[in-house]
Amino acid sequence: MRRQWVQPEYDELSIRRQCALLSLPRSTLYYEPQEVSSEELALMRLIDEEFLEHPFFGSRMMTHWLGRLGRHVNRKRVQRLMRLMGLESLAPKPGTSHSHPEHPKFPYLLRRLEVTRANQAWAADITYIPMALGFLYLVAIIDWFSRAVLAWRISNTLDTDFCLEALRAALNRWGTPAIFNTDQGAQFTSRPFIEELQMNHIQVSMDGKGRCLDNVFVERLWRSLKYEEVYLHAYDGGTAARRGIGGYFHFFNEERPHTALGHRTPMEVYRASLQLQRRAA
Repeated sequence: MRRQWVQPEYDELSIRRQCALLSLPRSTLYYEPQEVSSEELALMRLIDEEFLEHPFFGSRMMTHWLGRLGRHVNRKRVQRLMRLMGLESLAPKPGTSHSHPEHPKFPYLLRRLEVTRANQAWAADITYIPMALGFLYLVAIIDWFSRAVLAWRISNTLDTDFCLEALRAALNRWGTPAIFNTDQGAQFTSRPFIEELQMNHIQVSMDGKGRCLDNVFVERLWRSLKYEEVYLHAYDGGTAARRGIGGYFHFFNEERPHTALGHRTPMEVYRASLQLQRRAA
C-alpha cells in the first residue's frame, strides 16, 4: 500500500506534503482495518444485490428498502456501508461527490461519439466483491467497441495502486487507446493514474455526475459477473476469488456469444477489428 511509502522521519518533506504527492489521505496513515462482523457482511450482500438492480438508490431509499425486508437499520449505518463498498447513487444530487476535491476533472468525451473500432475507447470501473468472510474490490478495463475485458485486478483496499496495475497491464498487452473513460472517483483522478494516461498520449474522459449511462457497458459487465459467477460462489479468500473471476472473464471474452455483437464473442470482435486496422495501415 502507498501508506508504507510515507517516511515520517524524512526531514526534507512534511508528512502532509508526502501524502499530497502520493494522492494519499493523511487519515489512512493512522487507520487500522476493523474486522467486519458476519451480520454486516450479510447486510452488505443485500445492499450490493439491490444496488445492482436499482443503482439510483441512495442511502435513504436503501434504508427504506431494507426496512421492508425486516432489516431495520438506521440511515447512517447504511451510508457507512455504502461508502465502504464504494457505492454511490447514480441519481443527480447537488454538491456531492466521492472524488478528491483537489484532483482534476475531465469532460465526458463519449457522448454522441460513434465508436467504430477496437482501441478507440476504453473504460474502467470498480465494484465490490462479497466473499464468505470479508470482501474485495475489483477493477476492470474493457474495450468500448468489443466489450472485451482487457485487464483486471482485485484488492482489499480502495486505493490507486491496483487500478494503476490494471491500466499498465492493459497498455502493455493490448496497446494504447485514443480515449480512456472512468468515473470521477479518487482512484481515477489521482495524479499517478492521470499521468500514466497523459504520458501515453491518451485523452482522458470522465462520466458526468448522476449520468448512469455514461459507463453503461462496464455496469452491464458487473451485472453479468455477479449473477453468473460471484453470487453463485462464496469465495473463501483472495486466491479463490482470483480463480473464479479469472475463469469467468475468460468465458466472457472467449466463449460467451453476445447478441449485440452478432452472436460473436468480445475477443472475436476485438481481434478482427485490430486485424482490419493493421491491413488498412
